[in-house]
Amino acid sequence: MGKLIEVDRVKKVYKKRKTKERITAVDHVSFHVNKGEILGLLGPNGAGKTTTIKMICGLLVPDEGNVMIHGYDIVKDRLKALRHISAVLEGNRNLYWRLTVKENLEYFAGNRGFGRREITPKIEELLVRFRLKEKENELVNNLSRGMQQKLAIAVAMMADTDIILLDEPTLGLDVETGYEVRKLLRYITEEEGKTIIISTHDMPVVQDLCHRTVIINKGKVVADEKVDQLIQLFDTRAYTIKLGDPLTDKQVLELQQAFPMYEYGDRLLNVTLEQENDIYLLMDILRGNQTKIEKIDRTAVNFEEVFMKLVKGAGEYEKVPSSS
Repeated sequence: MGKLIEVDRVKKVYKKRKTKERITAVDHVSFHVNKGEILGLLGPNGAGKTTTIKMICGLLVPDEGNVMIHGYDIVKDRLKALRHISAVLEGNRNLYWRLTVKENLEYFAGNRGFGRREITPKIEELLVRFRLKEKENELVNNLSRGMQQKLAIAVAMMADTDIILLDEPTLGLDVETGYEVRKLLRYITEEEGKTIIISTHDMPVVQDLCHRTVIINKGKVVADEKVDQLIQLFDTRAYTIKLGDPLTDKQVLELQQAFPMYEYGDRLLNVTLEQENDIYLLMDILRGNQTKIEKIDRTAVNFEEVFMKLVKGAGEYEKVPSSS
């Protein structure tokens, strides 16, 4: 599987307005995107994710490192690199609101150098595929948010690039439309052979769609792994323990120091271990006051829990051996 995007130790530093303070937004971030995959690029607000996206799209120049798209340097060969990527920005900013659905498709295809004769069949195909045919003569300003989002993705498809970057593709959509957008994105990768990067806070979308995820926090990559393997990793370390006795203040303090992500209440202890062998440390803490243990269960986790544990500092993670 070839690498279409390679982000190599990129760094970006900003100067605060009216001060001399320098803030490192992205601190030597590296990752790649494989051909034909859906990659989730995630991070909390202020983590450096948006700055990274802007460097990939050529909107910002890295202070250090480089971004290669289809073998072209985004700075040195900007135009050649950008021929291979199109972006759907949050808020549907890549649409003209006073043009109709069809006019938007024609306009942006023309911007990419396509002639009317060659794009007409493609436009008709996309209007049907994206269920926009009945709205083809409607002004974008009059469309629902879901219709606008589908049109924005269709516009990106008109560019016929290898890579499509989607910023919050399901933000503000109802359940039905969100499901429809997911279905379209699967079609784009599986049938059209496109590569997709999704930047989102919608964790169910990541768990449902993404093959792999790169999580950025405080300007650094804290995880780069297949989604199912990350879930498997944290699933094997998450425990719910029903206690027969309340914990002492000393035990609570020891838990706080050893397991920052623990939760305790009503004699139920939920804890995620950083290392599998930490189970012995946990048992030592409970044994310290001869605390009775009535039941121990491994807890099933979802990707939202995995994400929160990683960005809140659950510690270094060990990669799960790949089954492929």
